[in-house]
Amino acid sequence: MTTVDALLHARRVRRGSVPVGTLLAALVVSAVAVAALWPQLLTSYDPEEAALESVFLAPSLAHPFGTDQLGRDVLARVVHGAQYSLIIGLGAATLSLALGVVAGLLAVYLPFGLDRLVQRGIDILLAFPELLLALLVIAVLGRGPVNTLVAVGVSGLATYARLVRSQVLGARLSGYAEQAKVLGERPFAVVLRHVLPNIARPLTVVATLSVGSAILSASALSFLGLGVTPPTPEWGAILSEGRSQLSIAPWTSLLPATIVAVTVIGITVLGRALQARLTGGVRS
Repeated sequence: MTTVDALLHARRVRRGSVPVGTLLAALVVSAVAVAALWPQLLTSYDPEEAALESVFLAPSLAHPFGTDQLGRDVLARVVHGAQYSLIIGLGAATLSLALGVVAGLLAVYLPFGLDRLVQRGIDILLAFPELLLALLVIAVLGRGPVNTLVAVGVSGLATYARLVRSQVLGARLSGYAEQAKVLGERPFAVVLRHVLPNIARPLTVVATLSVGSAILSASALSFLGLGVTPPTPEWGAILSEGRSQLSIAPWTSLLPATIVAVTVIGITVLGRALQARLTGGVRS
């Protein structure tokens, strides 16, 4: 982005105008939230009820996303699956944030060389792809929605820890933190009252963006058969069930995959918009 473009974008942000892409992303995320909270508003079908007389029906008015190999309405499964995917995404992002904040603070404030030990541990985690770390956690804990949430959350903590450590190192040497020390506040109180509130902005941006990647990681685990197990209508599990029918009923996987992609893109766009808002509207 050029300097002129950045200034124009900053002016639009100050005027309160919202880009069309951001509005569309907000609509997509809102629709997913409605599906997760009130699925009955969007479909009347039971996502797990088989109807063998309706196997592999093509998309129609009665079944907008068609039916699968058991005659289940694919749209109903996608709508009800939003609850599982969104809970796992939000829960994993929250867990990553909490663990990352703790690890990042320990990497700064632990004495006697223990901080360096934590730093090396963070570096080791960063050396592995997040999906591989999630697979290792699943191998230890086993399958299931809760274990999938924990696996995705643990795999993402290193990113937060590195960010928290870098932000805390800068905030600790700032004027307000030094002044608090001079006034006699304890180090823990300085962290809670002065350091953490001042690093909340970058953490908020990263947490928002990580929800989409957490949903994608959870779907990937379920697709590989290592996450949520069928017949639970989780998005990755739906894709896994439909992949063997791509040649005869492509809608059983292609339409749910489109919903996953659009949802992740929508969350990412909102995260970028939040980043632009919090940084004064200038994006690189």
